[in-house]
Amino acid sequence: MGKSERYLARIDGRLLRALSHPLRVRILELLREDGPATASGLAKRVGESSGTTSWHLRQLAECGLITDDAERGSRRDRWWKAVHEGDQMQAADFIDDPDLAGPFNAYAHTMIERRYAAEAQFVAEVRDWADEWIDKVNFHDSPLSLTPDETAALSDEIIEVIGRYRRPEKDGDTQVRVHWAAFPRRSRPEHP
Repeated sequence: MGKSERYLARIDGRLLRALSHPLRVRILELLREDGPATASGLAKRVGESSGTTSWHLRQLAECGLITDDAERGSRRDRWWKAVHEGDQMQAADFIDDPDLAGPFNAYAHTMIERRYAAEAQFVAEVRDWADEWIDKVNFHDSPLSLTPDETAALSDEIIEVIGRYRRPEKDGDTQVRVHWAAFPRRSRPEHP
């Protein structure tokens, strides 16, 4: 599996259906960010029973988003790990399929809520971070006037830059969350 294949799970209809459940998204997020875990360990972290998390883990495994961690566990303790470090979805892949409208909407809203939760948690904990981090954190929101092709080119460039910074974790690293989205909005100027 190449570097980009390890990083990227391209969301298709099958994966979209699996990820349309918010708990599955949360479980996958925990496996990606914090590493391998058991159903019982995940259950404690998400406030569910281990039976519930086990069922959702099997659903994620069936579509290839997670797999057994062969380096950990035993017959009694099954450990799971994420197959990919992240994913990418393009709305154009689903726009013409009415059967995927509900799963697309559920997944997109869950992802927006997860992004908000991550940023809100950082803001709540901002005083806990060392001085070396405080002036390095950046929240950027910038309206631009672009064509669809320019928007696609901008997104491709941002993803390429993020890829240049992707490397194995080293001692002294801190996990950094990077969110990227580019989407149009309708202008609604006030008229006299």
